[in-house]
Amino acid sequence: MRTRVIPNYSLYGVQPQPGWDSLFDFEWISQRSRPYNWTIRPHKHDALIQILYMIEGSAEVLLDNVKVFVQAPCLLWIPAQTVHGFTFSEDVNGPAVTAAQRSLESLLGVANPELIALIRKPMTFALDAASGHAESLMPLFLAIEREAKNQAIGQLTAGMALLAAVSVFTARLSRVDEVPNSKPNLRKTSQLEKFRGMVDENFKKHLPVSAYSEQLGITPGQLSRLCREMLGISSLDLINARLIQEAQRELVYTGNSTKQLAYFLGFSDETYFCRFFRKHTGLSPKAFRVKAMAAMQRSDLANEPLQLPAL
Repeated sequence: MRTRVIPNYSLYGVQPQPGWDSLFDFEWISQRSRPYNWTIRPHKHDALIQILYMIEGSAEVLLDNVKVFVQAPCLLWIPAQTVHGFTFSEDVNGPAVTAAQRSLESLLGVANPELIALIRKPMTFALDAASGHAESLMPLFLAIEREAKNQAIGQLTAGMALLAAVSVFTARLSRVDEVPNSKPNLRKTSQLEKFRGMVDENFKKHLPVSAYSEQLGITPGQLSRLCREMLGISSLDLINARLIQEAQRELVYTGNSTKQLAYFLGFSDETYFCRFFRKHTGLSPKAFRVKAMAAMQRSDLANEPLQLPAL
């Protein structure tokens, strides 16, 4: 039986290419959406983050299992692995940037590590045209456009520096910068980021916590304490949450059977997978799919989001 998968692109409609981890692209929203009749179907980018700044028009936006209606001016952050889609109005416009998320996180890890958690969350920000925020953003995006077209030495570095500035601006909008005495431990932040990267690459293998801690050069207990201190959950909780997140996405966006999904996620037994899923969500995979699909069809979905485990 053929397994269906969530479409994965570099840019929408463009299959990932070797070396796309260094991608840095700028385009206008209308440029990408017009050929698709203003509708971008649900898809994801494995390693790319997208930032859209709508200056005209409106859109219905799907972010994982939640639909929201947005109207210009607004800012949208769509991190890697987020299933997303759009239904734009025909008068929509504004800049859209697609870039390698790890490159941006590496830069922020040196300058502002506390912003890494922020940009890993799907976000929409309505901007008050009278507040000056909308006016302040456009020069940054125009500078990004110039850099994307420049094709000169250091293009990626300069582009990422400008995206880091947009990240700081976003943090100010979300009041992250108002957290008092925020002085993150750079060593712990680096260890946590390495662990999360390893989980993203290996979660289907069901490796024990000790396999990850050994690669990090610390004990399993130290790794779990690190996760609890930085994220409020244990290292095993993080691994399990990544499995559940992928299972939920597959249940919503593919028609694969429970048996197919169990195999896809590395479970040798369908029954064990069902028990695992129910333990962490309170629902069977079948019940979750029914509930999610019903919610997706309701126009008030934004008011009744399904709860996914925090990562």
